[in-house]
Amino acid sequence: MNQPTPAIVTQAAVRRLPRWALLLFCAAYVLPGFLGREPWKLADVAAFGAMLEMATGIGQWLQPAVLGQPLADPALLPYWLGAAAIRALPFLEPALAARLPFIGLLGVTLAATWYTVYHLARQPAALPVAFAFGGEAHPTDYARALADAGLLALVACLGLAQLSHETTPDLVRLTGVALLLLGAARLLSPDAPRPWRSLLIWAAGCAVLALSDAVLPLAALGLVWMLTLSTRRSHPGWMAGLIWLLALALGEWLSGGLAPSSWTPRTDDADSFARLLLWFTWPAWPLALWTLWRWRRQWLAPHVALPLWLVAVGVLTSALADERDRALLTALPGLAALAAFALPTLKRSVSALIDWFTLLFFSGCALIIWVIWVAMMTGVPAKPAANVAKLAPGFVPEFAFLPFLLGLLATLAWVWLVSWRVGRHRQALWKSLVLPSAGAILCWLLLMTLWLPLLDFGRSYGPLSRRIATLVPPGSCVMADGLNAGQITALRYHGGLTVVPSVSPGEARCRVMVVSPASQPTLDQRVALTDWAYQAAVSRLGDSKETLLVYRRIGR
Repeated sequence: MNQPTPAIVTQAAVRRLPRWALLLFCAAYVLPGFLGREPWKLADVAAFGAMLEMATGIGQWLQPAVLGQPLADPALLPYWLGAAAIRALPFLEPALAARLPFIGLLGVTLAATWYTVYHLARQPAALPVAFAFGGEAHPTDYARALADAGLLALVACLGLAQLSHETTPDLVRLTGVALLLLGAARLLSPDAPRPWRSLLIWAAGCAVLALSDAVLPLAALGLVWMLTLSTRRSHPGWMAGLIWLLALALGEWLSGGLAPSSWTPRTDDADSFARLLLWFTWPAWPLALWTLWRWRRQWLAPHVALPLWLVAVGVLTSALADERDRALLTALPGLAALAAFALPTLKRSVSALIDWFTLLFFSGCALIIWVIWVAMMTGVPAKPAANVAKLAPGFVPEFAFLPFLLGLLATLAWVWLVSWRVGRHRQALWKSLVLPSAGAILCWLLLMTLWLPLLDFGRSYGPLSRRIATLVPPGSCVMADGLNAGQITALRYHGGLTVVPSVSPGEARCRVMVVSPASQPTLDQRVALTDWAYQAAVSRLGDSKETLLVYRRIGR
């Protein structure tokens, strides 16, 4: 027997968010961070290095590596996408070309989240109460309003911004779980058209996870969702099960185990993990908890059970993983879906509290970004300018009109949106998430425009690599000893240097050697130190932990 629904929604509350506004929100979030910046350390630049080697024919497509050094994350599909884009678009700068598929992946993730919430909201157990004299929300309009809210909730999550704009396997896994969730939601939907399309989406999600070293999430998610699908005889659950088993076998064969090869289980530092959960998933987690309380009699219904299991798998994997934030990324689509179902039951006072907190938080963040930018440009206020000079020694700010204009327009749009939200009193389910998502977009866009040169200077290996390049004689190659994949890629890409390993037969012609301090004590086991003279120590932003040692060959 179906439990009564707690959602009481009128038709007036489900008016649509204008499509142009939703698309503008998505574009303002997706494009900044992909366009105009340098590859950042460490996973981003290392992944780009593997893509570049594959595209130029140096690297092997089945063994991602940089200068023969295997990557920490051996997922195949992300590197294939970047390398294929670099090869197919030789007229573009390689870093930009490699990012184009990932722009599409983030767009697919947002779209998949929207359609997931839409189909979950069409479930009979998720529909609002029918009024005795009519006037309740129409199911289609209700589903669209909740889908808008789910997309806004995903964009508003603070932890999504940076990791979803990197060319790393993490974004590919995020897209995979979003597609898998959408496929399951469509297969369970009572009115989803074209079952074969649902199976294609399900198969795409399975394949993406299998080719991205994510066999454990694929196994955990697929097992429970397949048990759910098997109870619906009217849907091709057995075909979905076959696809899942084949993808699981493929992923197991490629990775050699259920756990990712980069996974180092951790059970320590519970306080740090709790803080990560609080900020990384804000503001979706309070709404998700409210959903679990108000819909507590429908926990086994698909609109709660499917996203809840995704969140549970993501949080558990994150708790045990070495890089917790990257593992937690896969929980966000499910968390956003749960957050959307809180809105039909949310009290007006709680909605107002969310608005006021969001207004103060993001307005304060935007003000800080602007103040520090003005200080960088003018030296006033003096204290922020001094802090920037201390944290980024050698950075010379330059005014750029286009980033300034984009930042100014985004700020003016925020002011208009706040006045609109305060002045409009008509109810809409998605209204409580407009300011959180817009605030997250505003701050991300300001960082990627006004602060982008500073962030490139501080977060990329570009300045360090270009300084080392000035110490290399023209036409000489560089020996690398103990350098990680990101540092090697940076020397090649930013410094324009030809890099060879210290054990390579071609090292005899190199006149310069770059050494990591960690490998220096055993350097004499690989090279004849009598042939080399220490030349300089080049640091990144004056940080001794990011120092590379430069040697010059004697007598050449």
